Amino acid sequence: MPSPARTDSAELSTLLDDWLEAIEGYAVTAIVVLGPNPLGGADDRRVLAAAPAAILDAAHSLARSDDFGATWRQSNASLVAWQHLGKSDPQGPDNWRAQWLRRGLQSMVRVAFPLPAQRAFEVYMFSPHELHDRQEAAVLGWSALSVWPSMRAAITRQHSPLTAREVQCLSLAFEGMTAQASAHKLGCSERTVNFHLANAMGKLRADNKMAAIQRACWIGAL
Repeated sequence: MPSPARTDSAELSTLLDDWLEAIEGYAVTAIVVLGPNPLGGADDRRVLAAAPAAILDAAHSLARSDDFGATWRQSNASLVAWQHLGKSDPQGPDNWRAQWLRRGLQSMVRVAFPLPAQRAFEVYMFSPHELHDRQEAAVLGWSALSVWPSMRAAITRQHSPLTAREVQCLSLAFEGMTAQASAHKLGCSERTVNFHLANAMGKLRADNKMAAIQRACWIGAL
């Protein structure tokens, strides 16, 4: 029997492949999903998923860039961005746009799914062709919205270190319930609830329950 990690990885890979096939009419040949680094600053992101595998280095370059970071999310910028990479004046061989251009990709559509404290999940779709009008970008944006619930669930199963019980306890705390009230609802002792909360805080390297709740949101667990 395959390990859970391998099963989750295969599930995510299948979702990405199916999504690429669904939007092949728009010549999208690469998809990257970025998410916040729960242990980093507001601009710190990590690659959660990428397809095909050959674009992983370019995906990491995008994640390390300052583009679309906290400053962008604090502005009134649209949740959907559309760029022609060749017209954005990439500078230097390490610039993330230059890396994508070297792979023959010309256009990018980005869709953001906001999270607390100026974080976000971000979906990037790349095409070797220039998009002709806003309608094409809008269709790709809608495709991301439609697939995102399944994609987020798969990402969480692959990347979250939390057990189901730890998530339950954090979710009840998020709703404002005390450990005593949570214990009554879950049919266990208050000590058990506090045990699960402490485990969750340890795994998320959080000093308190509220920080753990916030970081659990950033990894998609809540």
